[in-house]
Amino acid sequence: MKHSLCPLPHGPAPRDPRRRIVLAGLLGAYAASLIPWALGQPVANAEQGAFLGVSAILAGRQTLDTTQAKRLYDALVANDAGFAAAAQALLTLINERKIDPADLHKVLTDEKSALAIVAQDIARAWFMGIVGSGEKSRALAYEDALNAQIVQDFLKPPTYAYGAYGSWAKQPTQGNPHG
Repeated sequence: MKHSLCPLPHGPAPRDPRRRIVLAGLLGAYAASLIPWALGQPVANAEQGAFLGVSAILAGRQTLDTTQAKRLYDALVANDAGFAAAAQALLTLINERKIDPADLHKVLTDEKSALAIVAQDIARAWFMGIVGSGEKSRALAYEDALNAQIVQDFLKPPTYAYGAYGSWAKQPTQGNPHG
């Protein structure tokens, strides 16, 4: 029984190829907006591309500084020979399982995934500008690290100390302090 207010016939709608083309275009544009690296940034190889893709996801940015990306990538690879393959595996996991960036840390932690440390290393490199830990740590970015860029409209990270080197620290005592 047809309802008088419903002008559309019941049953499958007639196929309109123009409508499908427009719909496909809209879906493609929407998908590209969800995949930050889809905008394409120049990379030297697929491994560096995977790093940049994961970096964009973790940083929540569609573009990242390519010079800094290369510097961070090279340092991460120098720090861990298996880093490039691990970054590729992390990107593959994110893509295959369609993991929301907001849930990535929880998913990797809950599953006790070995890839959790890869995501942490990439985030630390971009946000803190530091690669490695302990005595192997290296500061590769300071003012250009994302933690400084995020607040740059209100805060400026200190870049130098007034006075001579060490003037901000308490000077060591001479001799035996207990007499």
